[in-house]
Amino acid sequence: MQQILNLRDLTMIERVHARGGRFRYYPLLSGRDGSAGNFFLQLSNTFNDFDSPRHRHNFDQVRVQLEGDADFTRDGVMKPGTIGYFPEGVFYGPQSISGESLTLVLQFGGASRSGYLSEAAFQHGISELKETGRFEAGVYKVAKPGGGTRNQDAYEAVWEHMNGRELHYPESRYDKPIFIRPAAADWVPDAQRPGVSRKHLGTFSEAQTTLSLIGLTADAEVEVPPNTIVFVLEGKGKAGDGDWELRSSLYSGEAASAMAVDVASQLLQIQLPRL
Repeated sequence: MQQILNLRDLTMIERVHARGGRFRYYPLLSGRDGSAGNFFLQLSNTFNDFDSPRHRHNFDQVRVQLEGDADFTRDGVMKPGTIGYFPEGVFYGPQSISGESLTLVLQFGGASRSGYLSEAAFQHGISELKETGRFEAGVYKVAKPGGGTRNQDAYEAVWEHMNGRELHYPESRYDKPIFIRPAAADWVPDAQRPGVSRKHLGTFSEAQTTLSLIGLTADAEVEVPPNTIVFVLEGKGKAGDGDWELRSSLYSGEAASAMAVDVASQLLQIQLPRL
């Protein structure tokens, strides 16, 4: 089923986070809880007190830096316009923010089929773990009976608590996160659709996660494949019975969707893994 969300219809939430520092976000789109292909799309607002240690996940991530810089030390700095693919099993960070940052963050189950823990389950796990320990700078700390503390990555601790078993990370297919500079790629006109141009930014792993930019002139129309997320970087238009505008997000669902353009637009398209 197609989903369309406009920021004007949402309220920014300040929430408890497993990492350090103040964290605000818009919850955008989500998948089917418990499925291998579950996902969560959010627009995250972080500040210079954000603190995340070097760590890894058993899911994939795509990050789009919209405002401010995000510094991942040895992995590089994401500046506005940079798009990052963070593969499952790959260590990254530590991460810090210079000033204030606004980032589109998509987290989703990858090729290993490890799935993705839903936001509701994650928050529930944090709440329960606070009864026996504390979260500090992205680490979960539990006091040892003889003194000292046992430290564990915060997300890992929550995942294991909610699943009742040890988290086994998939073998990484890449050495490090991949930072993409879309401005350096060329637009390629779509021979089948007038007014449509594309920048293919990459297809990753055997699951075929594909990132593209789509440029559209006024009155153009583009088809969005099934199981695909679109985020509006510029412009406005219509899809089905709804309107979209700057920073709107759309999920096509199980069937292809059509997006019609009112003014010249630029879209980020993320085709989710074929699981």
